[in-house]
Amino acid sequence: MGEFGLIKRLTEDIKPENGSTEKGVGDDCAVLNYGGPHRVLVTTDLLMEGVHFDLQYVPLRHLGYKSVIVNLSDIYAMNGTPRQITVSLALSKRFSVEDIEELYAGMRMACEHHHVDLIGGDTTSSMTGLAISITAIGEARPEDIVYRNGAKPTDLVCVSGNLGAAYMGLQLLEREKSVYYQQLSEAGEKKDSVQFQPDFSGREYLLERQLKPEARRDIIEVLAKAGIRPTSMMDISDGLSSELMHICTQSHTGCRIYEERIPLDYQTAVMAEELNMNVTTCAMNGGEDYELLFTIPLTDNEKVEKLEDVKVIGYITEESLGCALICRDGSEFALKAQGWNPLKSEK
Repeated sequence: MGEFGLIKRLTEDIKPENGSTEKGVGDDCAVLNYGGPHRVLVTTDLLMEGVHFDLQYVPLRHLGYKSVIVNLSDIYAMNGTPRQITVSLALSKRFSVEDIEELYAGMRMACEHHHVDLIGGDTTSSMTGLAISITAIGEARPEDIVYRNGAKPTDLVCVSGNLGAAYMGLQLLEREKSVYYQQLSEAGEKKDSVQFQPDFSGREYLLERQLKPEARRDIIEVLAKAGIRPTSMMDISDGLSSELMHICTQSHTGCRIYEERIPLDYQTAVMAEELNMNVTTCAMNGGEDYELLFTIPLTDNEKVEKLEDVKVIGYITEESLGCALICRDGSEFALKAQGWNPLKSEK
């Protein structure tokens, strides 16, 4: 069923009783209307040790920073401005006070960078490791809010930055972890003599994209300055293919995406080749890029072509044409939502 299938099943018959609930389940944020010139945006994310992060190679300060960023990214994906967060933690006994201070140092760094206030939360014990739940609160004028369901045929499909780097960073970390455990296994009773130094040379960008991603506030600001209002938008957390299908499903459209136009970093391509992986597959399905995927009217083509770090990768079609990737050789493949799924069973 997957994460989104489960959410749909649990919430599809829920009807808001309060007039202040303008938009509930189904987008990057809920939208609340308490009067005044702005709407309130609310989003929450839960990060679980062993599912979303591995503390054997993720520094606590980086984890704190990332846990805030993934929430702020949802606010930006609604074309809003984040203002506050609350933080709830579940901690096992192995964490010291100094460990949690290090985690919070990363959170505070992210808050300061994005001018966000940490205003509260909760702390409890855990029998299974570390869990982090953060709720972000933002605001936007009602006319500025961008939902997932506004894409229309002939709209251009755009992405910010480049894709697949975070996934390659994860593969690099997992590879070095495997090498370390292999050395421990070979050492036998002499495990204490193992002096392991991971090989990350020339791959610093990939590590940064995985361990310390950045929410694209700058893209929101650039679009506003250029006079471009996206017709639909969401952030790329689970993979480009999955996010494209979310937009097309909710907008009742199809799309055509061109493989040759998908932005890739050089380190991503080199790492994919080294691991014998298809770099396009990594870019389409890797996830955790936290770039922005959005659609714009065809009439804004000249404006968007002038923007740095934004690329047009395809266009929106009628729903009957489905969602497809046009390969470099001209062949066409139906898109599948093969991005990361936290509820997928391990086999």
